[in-house]
Amino acid sequence: MKIRSPKKYDTKVIALLFAIIFCNTSSKTVAQSIANQNSDQLEVCIFSKHLQFLDYDTLGKKVAKMGFDGIDLTVRTGGHVEPATVKTDLPKAVAEIRKGGTKVVMISTTIEDVNNSLDRDILQAASESGIKYYRLGWYKYPAGKTLPASLDVYAQQIKQLSTLNKELDIVGCYQNHAGNLVGGSLWEVYHILKSADQQYFGAQYDIRHAMVEGAFSWVNGLELIHSQIKTIVVKDYKWEMVNGKWQLVNVPIGEGMVDFKKFFRLLKQYNIKVPVSLHCEYDLGGAEKGNRTISVDPQIVYDAMKKDLIKIRELWNES
Repeated sequence: MKIRSPKKYDTKVIALLFAIIFCNTSSKTVAQSIANQNSDQLEVCIFSKHLQFLDYDTLGKKVAKMGFDGIDLTVRTGGHVEPATVKTDLPKAVAEIRKGGTKVVMISTTIEDVNNSLDRDILQAASESGIKYYRLGWYKYPAGKTLPASLDVYAQQIKQLSTLNKELDIVGCYQNHAGNLVGGSLWEVYHILKSADQQYFGAQYDIRHAMVEGAFSWVNGLELIHSQIKTIVVKDYKWEMVNGKWQLVNVPIGEGMVDFKKFFRLLKQYNIKVPVSLHCEYDLGGAEKGNRTISVDPQIVYDAMKKDLIKIRELWNES
């Protein structure tokens, strides 16, 4: 009797078949799972500042429904989680958001100094909750001290934070920001990161702020800092005449002056694939400011966010 040799099946296919048969998983969900595994898309999170009118459970459900990959959760005074109650509220937030169908990828904080007990509490709670990234607060230039001297002080604070980050297995980020705070230029960010353990502390690169401060030279700043980028912020803007004065006006993604296609091409060139936080800072009835009560139908906010997300995906694929 001739025995037929069994056919060789791909183990991933077998696993997916089991998922369909035994886990009651729809073919649509399985197809989406395959697409996500093979995708070269950005991991895009939504900044929870714009959804602070939602509780944790609803936040998770709405973000999952909109199609985001996760949440950049506000853990600061007036945020989704208050620093004073971070030990109990952050694990609760993470669990309820996960139950809603998504995850907390990063947190935005006002952390500044390893010697601040509340800052250490936030980092400890974030680490224990499985969160991998956090954003610092912004440093200010004190009066009576030179800028280089101030940058040296902040470089040491960040070095100390990176040491603690290593112990907790979490990565800190300093965001470049338009204006006269520390980090208005990428050279300042480069300086304060130079002494840190670069595996555990880097930059949160904000393309909107980078272009505002370096209209034509932002490319140089990106080249300078690209190896230290741990997370990214995307948002858009334009200059507009308001009451006889030129002012910055925030707009939806793709409707302003940010050259996303060039930016995304450079990210691909530098092989930068890090979590992205979408900020929606144009008029959304107060949601853009982090208000607990907003003046528009929440669906308007959700639709605007989803539109921005779709545009980001579109621009990434075209770049």
